[in-house]
Amino acid sequence: MLLAFGAARAPAAESAAVAASDAPTRIELHSTDYLLVGLVQGDTMTLRVTRALDNAPVHDAQITAFLRGTEHPATSQVDGSYTFTSPDLDLPGAAAIEFQVKQADKDERLRGTLTTPLAAGNAQDTNGIRQYAWWVLNFSVCIAAYVLFMRRRKTEDS
Repeated sequence: MLLAFGAARAPAAESAAVAASDAPTRIELHSTDYLLVGLVQGDTMTLRVTRALDNAPVHDAQITAFLRGTEHPATSQVDGSYTFTSPDLDLPGAAAIEFQVKQADKDERLRGTLTTPLAAGNAQDTNGIRQYAWWVLNFSVCIAAYVLFMRRRKTEDS
């Protein structure tokens, strides 16, 4: 009975893991005047910018993102959001990101860290074969050093 329950739950857990890996990466940054929320889906980030004072959407701003040393101007969309595309958004791991929001007489920079998870296929170790070869080489060198040391010791004793 317990085995059947575990087998029945496995597909649900697997689909939940796949759904979690497909979920967009989210970043939320605050400043004195603005609240910026960004969602990363693939190599595109969608930004929603609102005023901190009254939570009103900001429609007439120029937004530029600085990610991994590259400047990415965002384009405004019909729904009031802003988007930009960059292959750097698809890279796994943490990266410093900065947004410059220019609107009328205001010019603010919002800084944060964007953390994108590893892809579903790379959830474990991406350096598997290299890591394995490194350990084999390490053990081979240690064993060779031990054998040479023991031979030298034997010749000194005789």
